[in-house]
Amino acid sequence: MTPEDRVRALDLWSGPVDIAPLTGGITNRNFVVTDAGARYVVRLGQDIPEHMVMRWNERALSRVAAEAGLSPALRHAEPGVMVTDFVASTALGADDLHDPQTLRDVVALVGRVHRDMTRRICGPVLTFWVFHVLRSYARFLGNAGSVHAARVPSLMDGAAELEQAVGQIDLVLGHNDLLPQNILRGRDRLWLVDWEYGGFNTPLFDLGGLAGNSGLSEGAEHEMLSLYLGRAPDTDYLRRYGAMKCASLLREVMWSMVSEITSDIDFDYAGYTGENLARYAAALADWNAR
Repeated sequence: MTPEDRVRALDLWSGPVDIAPLTGGITNRNFVVTDAGARYVVRLGQDIPEHMVMRWNERALSRVAAEAGLSPALRHAEPGVMVTDFVASTALGADDLHDPQTLRDVVALVGRVHRDMTRRICGPVLTFWVFHVLRSYARFLGNAGSVHAARVPSLMDGAAELEQAVGQIDLVLGHNDLLPQNILRGRDRLWLVDWEYGGFNTPLFDLGGLAGNSGLSEGAEHEMLSLYLGRAPDTDYLRRYGAMKCASLLREVMWSMVSEITSDIDFDYAGYTGENLARYAAALADWNAR
């Protein structure tokens, strides 16, 4: 059965449907389905243990995010399938975050996630601790004979230093995958989508991920942190934040290294690994220089 046939066979539609691929995803297969004039997004994806993606967790967070007005409504879920409302929107790109008003709006959105989702979520939910993820990736890459295996020990030495620098944390419900393309600009608001990696974490990870994935300048980072905190960050906070930003970029590197081995999606993971290695190296050099 093709992915399109799987979508068409869902016991959800009122009649024949129109199915179109939704491009941009590098983990799942996504489609826009038009049924009796209404449009939906259908997301196909199984658990991904090597990335610690559990679909029951994604469903739970997607449902609560919709209740909080942060994400489109979840209309249907079954093993391997999630169906949400389609919202007319455009995915943000890294350059969009360099616009001061867009950055303010996105920081406000992230703050709502950390406040509202933390209060609303009940029942089982995962925790996302990036250094645990990195240690798991390192083990996987070694066992799988990755072409990057010789590089992994040095990367993990760096991770250990970063974990020590982060120190004690506050705990909130985080999105944990703040790539710009997971933020959608609708007609009069922003939406946040893709809760695969959501779970309890430090706010530093979402903030560092947002900055690192968007290539924010030092001045824009200070503005982002000041907006989030409601005050200027002190030196200690900046040091801890910088360590987590580096860890976020390292996670993207090792996520891609693992995906080079495991993913069957048509995407240049090797190129993505190289791109993120360069960004991580630059961020780490900057952090060490401060």
